[in-house]
Amino acid sequence: MAVDIVMPQMGESIFEGTITKWLKKPGDKVERDEPLFEISTDKVDAEIPSPSAGVLKEIKVNEGQTVPIQTVVGVIDGAGAATAVAPAAPPKVEAPKAAAPAAPKAQATPPVPPPPARPAPAPAAAAPQGAQPAKERIHSSPLVRRMAKEHGIDLSTLAGTGAGGRISKQDIEAAIAGGGASVTSAAALYEEETEEQLEAAYEAPAAPASHAASRPAAPPPPPSSGGQAHVAFESAVPREKLYFGDYEVSPMSVMRQRIGEHMVASKRVSPHVYSVDEIDMTKIATLRAKSKDEFEKRNGTKLTFMPFFVKAAVAGLRAFPTLNASLDGTNVIIHKEINIGIAVALDWGLLVPVVKHADEKNILGIQRTMNDLAERARTKKLKPEEVQEGTFSITNPGVFGGLFGLPVISQPNVGILGLGAIEKRPVVINDSIAIRSMCYVTLSYDHRVVDGAIAHQFLHKVKETLENWSEPLL
Repeated sequence: MAVDIVMPQMGESIFEGTITKWLKKPGDKVERDEPLFEISTDKVDAEIPSPSAGVLKEIKVNEGQTVPIQTVVGVIDGAGAATAVAPAAPPKVEAPKAAAPAAPKAQATPPVPPPPARPAPAPAAAAPQGAQPAKERIHSSPLVRRMAKEHGIDLSTLAGTGAGGRISKQDIEAAIAGGGASVTSAAALYEEETEEQLEAAYEAPAAPASHAASRPAAPPPPPSSGGQAHVAFESAVPREKLYFGDYEVSPMSVMRQRIGEHMVASKRVSPHVYSVDEIDMTKIATLRAKSKDEFEKRNGTKLTFMPFFVKAAVAGLRAFPTLNASLDGTNVIIHKEINIGIAVALDWGLLVPVVKHADEKNILGIQRTMNDLAERARTKKLKPEEVQEGTFSITNPGVFGGLFGLPVISQPNVGILGLGAIEKRPVVINDSIAIRSMCYVTLSYDHRVVDGAIAHQFLHKVKETLENWSEPLL
């Protein structure tokens, strides 16, 4: 029995993924849940397990290709086919290459040149092919619709190369370069769901390579096939002014590109406002110092400061549920569950695994859950559901010595708490100067949903919970 291998969804705002490596070849035997291939998205780099035991019969999507979620990327012979299947596999592996131009984001070479080369006629001519039905919903990002409006491009005349036929920024740039222009209806420009507004279209990266030059006499050309793929964000200065002196060009990873796209989308969609407070962590620091050795001996895990902040955030979200929300158009969704995403810094990017039902866990439960998620994030073992359904986020730049930061909201949340370093400082206590363990906390929030009064009350609740901690640890 043939079993399809599909591209999983690695987050609620993720609609595609890039296969970075196949761990098995056609004809190889695989066990159920054995790592089969690696994927990369803006939220997670992960090894995807085999859905069934058997023999890998066919690979439909090659390494480096980006495809929409639920796309069949390979086939397993679940009946345990003999190795005789292997010789038939190589011709089938080539099939996706022939179909690559028609598959969304499956091309190794970007369909349009980088920004400075927009006048190039060849790719531009292909953009307007295959007009979409006039009454069909046009899938595009707000940036694409704005560009179309500014240049008088009718989006219904363009064939999108993004996931699910989505019109990408590259498509609209090609149309602009090709001189295609017609009046765009207001309905076509703005008919889009909120979730789709958070999603930008991406292209698969070219093969990684370094590029170096030394004091070019003329403005240097854009990176060749060894450079990075064109991404949907650009430099604030002309490209030719970026290349001077001795330099080296390194392509952004797929994950880094996606993180950048979603951060730009979050800043564009959510009007960010920031509030800052200062917390006296002396009581927590004293309690942790006193209990951490016994805690580790008894439970087999180290005790960090993060579970205390998670518990304090839970108290704040219970008191002010407006921050435990998402926005769907003009509808505010107040979540009854409290699922807190914890930002985990990796060598190759940033992940936000989610502590589900954080309000139901004690300090030990939160610590164990965070340790497990962080470890599997670093070893690419996270499951898709473990980066989904977050209702609020916490990031901790203080662990790297940062005094405080102003984090970008992780969509579709409406708030994120930033933690600064805990350090001893002189403070005034009852008109006397004392040395206390102090910490700055910042709250970034979406002003469409959350007002400053609620934000500061939330921070005050977090502060009050930590400064008057009463929950036992052992």
